[in-house]
Amino acid sequence: MWEPEAALTWLLILCTVILVLITWTLTSITSNYAVARHIGFPIIISPVSTLNPLWIITYRVFPPILQLKRLPFGLGVWARCTYMGWQFDDKHALHTSLGPIFTLVTPGGNELIVADPSAVHHILSRRKDFIKPAIMYDQLNVFGPNVNTVEGDDWQRQRKLTAPNFNEKISEQVWEETLRQAEEMVVGWVRAGREGTREVAKDTATVALHVLTAVGFGVIYPFHGGVGEVHADRGHAMSYREALQICLANIITFSILPRSVLEMAWMPHRLKRVGQAAREFQAYMEELLTVEKARTGGQGNLMSALIHAQAEGEDDERSKTGKIGSLKLRDDEVFGNIFAFNLAGHETTANTVAAAAVLLAAHREYQEWLSEEINSVLNISVSSRTAGDYEDCFPKLQRCLAVMYETLRLYGSIVFIPKTTGLHAQPLNMDNKTHLVPPNTAIIVNVQALHVHPSIWGLDALSWRPDRWLSSQSRATGVPPERSRFLDPQSGSFIPWADGPRVCLGRKFSQVEFVAMMARLFGRYRVRPAAERGMPEEEARRRCLAMVQDSAITAITLQMRDPRRVALVWEECGLDVGP
Repeated sequence: MWEPEAALTWLLILCTVILVLITWTLTSITSNYAVARHIGFPIIISPVSTLNPLWIITYRVFPPILQLKRLPFGLGVWARCTYMGWQFDDKHALHTSLGPIFTLVTPGGNELIVADPSAVHHILSRRKDFIKPAIMYDQLNVFGPNVNTVEGDDWQRQRKLTAPNFNEKISEQVWEETLRQAEEMVVGWVRAGREGTREVAKDTATVALHVLTAVGFGVIYPFHGGVGEVHADRGHAMSYREALQICLANIITFSILPRSVLEMAWMPHRLKRVGQAAREFQAYMEELLTVEKARTGGQGNLMSALIHAQAEGEDDERSKTGKIGSLKLRDDEVFGNIFAFNLAGHETTANTVAAAAVLLAAHREYQEWLSEEINSVLNISVSSRTAGDYEDCFPKLQRCLAVMYETLRLYGSIVFIPKTTGLHAQPLNMDNKTHLVPPNTAIIVNVQALHVHPSIWGLDALSWRPDRWLSSQSRATGVPPERSRFLDPQSGSFIPWADGPRVCLGRKFSQVEFVAMMARLFGRYRVRPAAERGMPEEEARRRCLAMVQDSAITAITLQMRDPRRVALVWEECGLDVGP
């Protein structure tokens, strides 16, 4: 039992800490509010910031805070902006009330929430003026700096060395490997029969990882096994996939606790396992790098291209200055970029394919719409079943690409893009008026609000309708693929891969992978939700839609909370779509 004096001392300390925290919060908000008024946009005051890593990890401990948004007279409007990924739940509602841009005043600083296409286009085009905030992106440097996280000269150097690797030769490899992996995957789904499969999200993630290991590292696996195997003979206790998934799920933890601390004996078991996963994944990357460096002539994959670019960078700099210089890509930067490729090429594409499959199960009329195009295009090139298939077929599969775009519009992996003004104030034009945004102001590009903006997408902006991406003459069944015309959205209104100089390097990679997956799945297969005995078809459809709508940011990207909730039944039919 504690002595009364000791208990009183601890109570006083606790009260003092709480008082200091409250005082700091009120003082900071007052100061930041004064700054926000000069910017000239509507203001919301919040006692917490969604950019604070500690709050990101702990906010789930305070669920009553989220209920405060129900307070009358707008008193709880700030509670709508208190958690990571609030943009997905809010859609365009706050902007409908406050306008295309508003300022969120928090103790940690001001956040400008932007959902105006023109303003967003200018923000993303001015990479030197609006930079990536270290507080959000340093966590992605867990294995080393990469092209997604660095700025300035470092970004130019890494971009120069990595961008050429995403070329048509790589796209062709993505096409071929995706078709092979998807065929092995869907055969297993069909065998599940009327019970259906609940593993669509898990299996599409496996395909995405196997495509990445084949194209990225020159390591080809069968669909069953591969990255899911534990290589104990090489000293591993986790599989490649398990180590990567643990790292991705706990990415914010790395921004608070260094890897060296996570495996210390006194750490909780869960955190020690995160540290172990980081060590395991580092070892896997080192093994892949060693194998690739030992090969002669290169294998034409992303890893060999990075190594080749590294060597060329050294030669280029030596020829100019007589010494090995700044163009060299260090080993930690190679590891950092491999991790970035895994994040972008695995989680984002897999989430999109899984969501699209569920949506197509709910909107079965679009399966026939897809199938008509797929069989028409792939039958045209039936005499050429080699590498030429990518060049012949991919550009013509406009409906498949439309399914991807529409899924990304409503359920994209990225619902906001963080930027900051850095050390200097930046002008921002809005409605023919220039607003001066102060230094160190966070800029939150509200991707989700842009993607459902009623004035851009129409009154049915919240409806999943892939044919909106094609011209009216191209939407109907029976229109030849060569006559389809894809519509370009307004600049700044559709940005699932960001925009401007820092647009995602893997955009074409992901498009080719998604379209190949659709071509393989819906050329000769159909999907429907598994219904319990006596369940009306409309109820089964509603359950599919509810499963997709129940999405959230679990760590970095948006994904379904429970992708196993509804089983999907896959059946074979239709024409053969090729090898």
